[in-house]
Amino acid sequence: MLVTLEKAQELINSGKLLMIAGDQTLLSKLPTGLWIGGSIPYFIAENGGVFSKDKVFVTELDKKQFSHPAATSYTETTISQIAKMADDDSLTFLILPFASTVHHVYSKQAPDFPGMFSKPIVGWISGIALDEIGKVQPSVMNGFTGEIFTDRAVALRCNTPQGKPARIGIVNIFHQGAGDTIEFLDESFDVKDAMVNGKQVNFSKYLEDNKIDTQLPLVANFSGAKINVSVMANDAAKGIVHLYAPVFKNVAYKIAAPLGDYPKAFEVALKELEKKSVVFSCNCILNYLYGGLEGKKTGSATGPVTFGEIAYQLVNQTFVYVEF
Repeated sequence: MLVTLEKAQELINSGKLLMIAGDQTLLSKLPTGLWIGGSIPYFIAENGGVFSKDKVFVTELDKKQFSHPAATSYTETTISQIAKMADDDSLTFLILPFASTVHHVYSKQAPDFPGMFSKPIVGWISGIALDEIGKVQPSVMNGFTGEIFTDRAVALRCNTPQGKPARIGIVNIFHQGAGDTIEFLDESFDVKDAMVNGKQVNFSKYLEDNKIDTQLPLVANFSGAKINVSVMANDAAKGIVHLYAPVFKNVAYKIAAPLGDYPKAFEVALKELEKKSVVFSCNCILNYLYGGLEGKKTGSATGPVTFGEIAYQLVNQTFVYVEF
């Protein structure tokens, strides 16, 4: 729920176990307690999408379902141990600051971390107001200790009831279009050249020449899971395409098929969640922007709006949730 600073302080002081998203100036005013948080001023609240710098979004975790909570921070050199350190009956909530080194390391290398995909990890990339990009650094906060980081990840690890594992789900309204097959030469957030149907081209020029709608992500099929990589900006002057997540070598991507009515497609996709017992969710800033979600309700689904979502690995332009 979206609450005032005073209400959030009250919840923390009462011993609640919380995930908190909000503007960094507000997070820094919260007392220590059983919580972790990440900076972002965009939310999907009970009454719809909203931008707010005077309230924070609080997700309360039931201590009967999430026991023995512990918070840990990770650097770019220690983040590879995040799954290895987790118990079998556990769930890890992870928040990384956007554009930090630890964000880039996790984005590129997480699929190869020891123990990944055997223990659930979910979370988001913290962000800032869009007009502050390049001026303010996104941050994360370990509420257990009161520490604020712009260069570390913070994780909340909890045990879940034995025999009742948490399940991570994603809602992805995109699927691969019928167009060209695109592969990349390097694992990178910043792309110059690509192989299109086996021919090497400048990817920026390819997007320009083919009038590709860059609101549509690149979509890859990872063993049946549709994973998006979204375009942040096409710098045609330098011939570089900047991405919100890295592309990988030896993976076939296609531009997503056009949606027609973006907001309607998203609304329909989220209807299925009303049948589930969702305990945490977050939504991508690109869905918020391109789907025109400000002021619009998306069913019962609420949560922070993020600069990237974590469902084991980094994903883009998706809605991520946890259910039992």
